[in-house]
This record gives sequence, C-alpha cells and structure tokens, in this order.
Amino acid sequence: MLDLKRQYESIKEEVAAAIERVLTIQYFIGGPELEAFERESAAYLGASACVGCSSGTDALWLALAAAGVKPGDRAITPPFTFFASASSITRCGATPVFADIDPATFNLDPTAVDKVLSDGKPVRAIMPVHLYGQCADMDAFSAIACQHNLAIVEDAAQGFGASWQGKKAGAMGTVAAFSFYPTKNLSAYGDGGGVTTNDGEIADHVRRLRNHGSQHRYYHEEIGWNCRLDALQAAVLRVKLKHIDRWNQQRRAVAQKYDELFRASGLVKTDATTVDAQAPVALLGRRPEAHHIYHQYVVRAHRRDELRTFLAPRSIGTEIYYPVPLHLQQSFAYLGYKPRDLPESERAAAESLALPIFPELREDEQQRVVAGISEFYSR
Repeated sequence: MLDLKRQYESIKEEVAAAIERVLTIQYFIGGPELEAFERESAAYLGASACVGCSSGTDALWLALAAAGVKPGDRAITPPFTFFASASSITRCGATPVFADIDPATFNLDPTAVDKVLSDGKPVRAIMPVHLYGQCADMDAFSAIACQHNLAIVEDAAQGFGASWQGKKAGAMGTVAAFSFYPTKNLSAYGDGGGVTTNDGEIADHVRRLRNHGSQHRYYHEEIGWNCRLDALQAAVLRVKLKHIDRWNQQRRAVAQKYDELFRASGLVKTDATTVDAQAPVALLGRRPEAHHIYHQYVVRAHRRDELRTFLAPRSIGTEIYYPVPLHLQQSFAYLGYKPRDLPESERAAAESLALPIFPELREDEQQRVVAGISEFYSR
C-alpha cells in the first residue's frame, strides 16, 4: 500500500540536517523549529495561524473545544470516516450526530445535513471530512453554517494541500484539524497534528489547551491537556513541506493513470455509483471545484472481500477505509442508530477498496494491480 523508504531516500540528507539542528540547540519542546513550522504551514495553507500538536486526534479535540463545543452540545459529522472524527466530539462531552454521505464522492452530503437540522434540535458545529484528500462541498456547508449559526470544524486529516475553489483545506471553516501520521501526504516520523484557523482568539485558546490550559507556566486558566508537537517532528515536517506540492502532483498523476487503466480494462461504467457483475468496479466522483490530492485512491468493488483474498497472495496490497460505519460501532450503540439508518455509508463500507498509492509508485506496479483485479473478475 505504501513504501515510505522511497520517499526517505530522496530527502534523507535534508532530514539529517534538520534533526542535527534540533540536537545541536537541544530545544525539544516548543522553540524555533516548532515556531518556524507553524509559520510556514500557516502561510502555505492561507490561514492566519497553525498550532502544532501531538496527533490528528488531539487536533480534532483541540479544534472542537476551541470552537466552543462543550458538554451537552451536538455536532454533525459523517459516519463513514475514521473513528476520531466522532470520538473527538464525545471527548468534548458533546454528542455526535451522523449524517449520510454523497454516494459519488463519499464525502458528507449537505442535503443529509439539512435533513438532520430540520428536526429543530440545537446543533453547535458541523464537521465535514475531506475524505481521501478531496474537499467536501465547503460552499454548501458555509451556507448551512451561516443559516443556522454553526461552527465549521474541518476534519482535514487527509487533506494537506487539497483545495476547494482555489482555497486550501484548513482555511475555509472556523477551525481545522490536520494529522501528520506517517501515512499522510505531509507526514512526520511518528505522531503529529496541527490546528489551523483565521481567528486569533481560537488560535490562542488552542495554544493554551495543548499545554495543560496554561498560557504562563504553572498558571492554568482552564483544564487542558499535554498534547504538544515536539521539535524533532516539526523539523522533519519543515523539510517535507518544501516538497508537498510536488508529491501531491505525483499522487494526482498516479490517480489519473489508475483511471486510464481501469477504463481501458472494461471493468467500469462512466460515473457509476453502483457495482455489479457486469461492471464490477466504480471510480469515485471528483468534484470540479476540488483539487484532489489523493491521500487514498479508492474504488467501489463488487465482491470486495473475495477480491482482497485473491490479491493478497499475489503481493498486491489493499485496505478498507472503513469497514464498519461509525453509527454501527459498538462504542456508539448508545446513540440508538440501527442498520439501514444511513444506507449510503453502509453501502460504501461494504464496497470501498483502497489501492496502493504514493508519489513514487511506478506505472508497471499500477499495471500489475489492475491486471490482478481484471484476472479476478474474468474467472
């Protein structure tokens, strides 16, 4: 699915120099490397502030809490996403409310959000997820948020460098959260995350919350947490930030080649959102307003689990993002959702299949992936 060694070979001298800088000054928590990364990433994203933190999960909690989500509130998010999108809401003491996804893109469906809001129950925030590196419909969510006076918390964990109508993920909502987990497009050599915003008060609040609720040492205005980004990871991220546009463009080229190979294979129908024995693979929809950076390349697949079993011994990696939608997870049973309540998310969970993608993936490797899939369906 991913070969991080290929990327490392291209930047190892830059990374060694960056780590040596940190080791030389012996400033491991906070300090000039973190401050520089926060400035540089905020400038890249078009946000007024970026606040580094210890993980994407902590970034989501920090973003929600700083946006004012508190115990007793409700926040809307899709169920077809990573667990942290919803668990971060519960960490604030709030209740996640799930709205279904668009069957073409797998992103949160604005129409489904409107339906949730029509019940008249108060909602504090919307958390759209820029799934797989394609931004959600931020025009629609901005209009909904304005109409209902809601905060928009962008879950941009998979979207560093993605954009909507020319505006980058992380600079369109009230506040946004990023993950720098090693598999992400912009990745650390360990856990890491960041919160971006154009609101100075929110940025200051996040800085306090990541440091035990303290602005000045040993004086605590509120209960926060220890979830800082260390200087070594910030130094690595500064190196990688210089290359992120090139890497994202390479991912887009890989995705385009997959599209070409699948269409040439005869396995897909144009713009299909269903799969069957006649057209067993469906490519996900891409919005023209979105600059997709392909954190993952995901398709719908007929007999998905059988296909994975067939590909594995042929050394073709696949993954399922995500096999159980959040509204059907045991940990959220108390919310009262039942099977078929959110049918598009459930269908996506049964059919989605992620294929190998990273900037250095070769065309012959992609050909082997698609040939393996064609072989399975031709049996």
